[in-house]
Amino acid sequence: MTIWALIPIKEQGRGKTRLAPVLSPQERDELVEAMLGRVTAATQAVVARTILLGPARGHFAAITDTGDGLNAALDKALASIVNGGSAPARLLVIAGDLPTLTADEVRTLAALPAGTIGIATDRHSTGTNALSLPLPEAAGFRFHYGTSSAALHRKAAQALGLNAVTITLPGLAKDIDDPSDLKDAELTFALAN
Repeated sequence: MTIWALIPIKEQGRGKTRLAPVLSPQERDELVEAMLGRVTAATQAVVARTILLGPARGHFAAITDTGDGLNAALDKALASIVNGGSAPARLLVIAGDLPTLTADEVRTLAALPAGTIGIATDRHSTGTNALSLPLPEAAGFRFHYGTSSAALHRKAAQALGLNAVTITLPGLAKDIDDPSDLKDAELTFALAN
């Protein structure tokens, strides 16, 4: 079974702005790149192809973010992948700000049975940090990142007649959004104050 990963990422200078009270622009860029490196290392150990949604970085394929918002960009990226001629059997959509993500956690996302969508929730169990989409069954899936996204993604799975399972693993749950989250990043990366 062919599995791909799609990782949304903002261009340099635009990521993690809520951390501005405690990190300089350069420190925020360094943090974003370090977390992206951690996430891509975990995906590359598991999947056949890792694609960035946003500006190209390194040797990774990239799909341009049209600037219409994350959900619209993900909807378009999914359609592009599905209609690209050699779509994978499963697409993992993984946030780029997971500083403790492991390859084993990516394997858990990848190992779901056919017809099942996996929703990896954040530490509050309300947000979504990763999705595991079976293709072509979930080709019409609509993304709902934002407030209460986990519940909205369950409804999107149900609308397609697909089973949805919740995945709660430490590296998938610990994202970096606010200054209070930085202790999780410090487990992996040395941040300057």
